[in-house]
Amino acid sequence: MGADIRTVVVSGGTDGMGRALALARAARGDRVLAIGSNPAKGTALVADAARDGLPGSVEFLRADLTTVHDADAAVRAVLERTERVDALALLANRQAPHRVETVEHLEATFALYYLSRAVLGGGLMPALRRSPAPVILNVAGVGITKGRVHWDDPQLSTHYGMVEAQLQAARANDLLGVRHAERSPEVPYVLYHPGFTRSGDLSVLPAAMRAAIRAAARVSARPVEESVAPLVEYVDAPPAAPLAARDRDEILPLTLPTLDPGDARRLGELTDAILERARADRPAAR
Repeated sequence: MGADIRTVVVSGGTDGMGRALALARAARGDRVLAIGSNPAKGTALVADAARDGLPGSVEFLRADLTTVHDADAAVRAVLERTERVDALALLANRQAPHRVETVEHLEATFALYYLSRAVLGGGLMPALRRSPAPVILNVAGVGITKGRVHWDDPQLSTHYGMVEAQLQAARANDLLGVRHAERSPEVPYVLYHPGFTRSGDLSVLPAAMRAAIRAAARVSARPVEESVAPLVEYVDAPPAAPLAARDRDEILPLTLPTLDPGDARRLGELTDAILERARADRPAAR
């Protein structure tokens, strides 16, 4: 594979915006490694790329990113296939109406939406540094100020709510970007909030909630192609600054209270402890 062909890794690459990004970058000639948990969706993604005249451009890597074990395995799988990663796009997320605890004793939303992104970003950093123009794209909720990190109970063991879990993980991703920019400024990091988009897997939600979301989406949601367009362009032209924050079409100031460097360092220490414990506990959980 020529040195001018970019390698793009997409977590949550078989649904919604992740899928659209994977196919869009493949259409531009990139090699795409799409991480997802559903083999059928992975097979369909690869087949669609082939039907678009892009055989071999997209490879599916199966991983259940609600577990640190599988996130670590996904890092190894990527590094077995390439020495260089030019773009890492982090989109894996799933809503859970009720609290789900993983085999590693982690709350599933926090594990998937936040911890997997910390693991992938950290684990693939050596490969990103080999790129002449690397970028990490974290699709979450920057610009929103609702929600907080529950420092004393990040697993929401005593006060779980679906919206609260989503907001906590979104605020954690804001701080993940700040921490990254402080520690690895040579790899630009983009925090991107696409706004309400016709995207994502709603199958885990109750029927009434699915119907309400779909009805609202028909009226006010952005098309996937519109929401994913900035991500497609950031791969070609990463920002010059170590950190950029964007809410739809608005570039945000990095002075937002949700981007506090002190909170980012605190979360970094908490995250390191959680990951260490999850990795140590995993053999006993299997």
